Amino acid sequence: MVSIPGMMISSSDGPRPMPVIAMGTAAASVFHGSDTMAPSTIVEAIKVGYRHFDTAVTYRTEKPIGEGISEALRLGLIKSRSELFITTKLWGISADRHLVLPAINQSLQNLGLEYVDLYLIHWPLKLNQDEVKLPIPKECIAAIDIKAVWEAMEECQSLGLTKSIGVSNFYPKLIQQILSFAKIPPAVNQVEMNPRWQQKKLTKFCKENSILVTAYSPLGAFGNKAWGDNHVMECDVLQEIAKSNGKTVAQISLRWLYEQGVSIAVKSFNTERMKENLDIFGWSLTEEELEKIDQIPQHRVVYLIGKMTTEPNDIMAEIDAELD
Repeated sequence: MVSIPGMMISSSDGPRPMPVIAMGTAAASVFHGSDTMAPSTIVEAIKVGYRHFDTAVTYRTEKPIGEGISEALRLGLIKSRSELFITTKLWGISADRHLVLPAINQSLQNLGLEYVDLYLIHWPLKLNQDEVKLPIPKECIAAIDIKAVWEAMEECQSLGLTKSIGVSNFYPKLIQQILSFAKIPPAVNQVEMNPRWQQKKLTKFCKENSILVTAYSPLGAFGNKAWGDNHVMECDVLQEIAKSNGKTVAQISLRWLYEQGVSIAVKSFNTERMKENLDIFGWSLTEEELEKIDQIPQHRVVYLIGKMTTEPNDIMAEIDAELD
């Protein structure tokens, strides 16, 4: 079993390690109302070494994760819940101050847990729609009252419902706004990041402000028909480096992210690929290889912005500009 290193983040218990690789659990079909992951998948992931699981209410995977944790405890694969790190997220329909506590409590009920380790604001937007439907109509998107929502996030941490709080898909301008009034600053910013979308400006800003970046879609969400593409997995530069190292393109991409000092959320429900995605330690990329990756033309796969909105509006345009 692989031992996964941790990266330190701020928490209610002081600085604490977060496993650098999380198993992502978002899949295309969840946005069409179907569940895609069995509790046994979590059990298998724990067997091969995963200790960090990344979920969200929109993924419809909180319940199977909770059931998988219970089964892993029953089987003795882990001795206590404290061996795991669980991240979940506040969806935009609950991005109002009075709705944040009910939202995290619902997530905790789904997970069957007393607390999560990290709670993120999923998007810097308020959504006015009852169900998760994509693309999101522009009339359902509104500006978030970030001060009010962040105060509620801080309350979640103060009440012990989460050990740490953070954001996802946030750009520097809005993070700076949070930092101007926050009693508890964001510990993490989870964003799309991979060798084809390197996020240099954003990662530099987050590091300067002691915010750990977590990279989602580290492989370009390859095989996900809802939003992914093949730009990472079929990149000639990455394929060349993979061949010369006797590694896969996925391993080269994940190792590159690790060497950027960020954490990673990578999804696979296939046991062999789960193992492969953890096999990125004990070796490194050369300076020449890093330079080649640095020169790869940039291409972004957009979840909500552009692809998943019928047309841009002022809010989307601002986020677009900040994340470029």
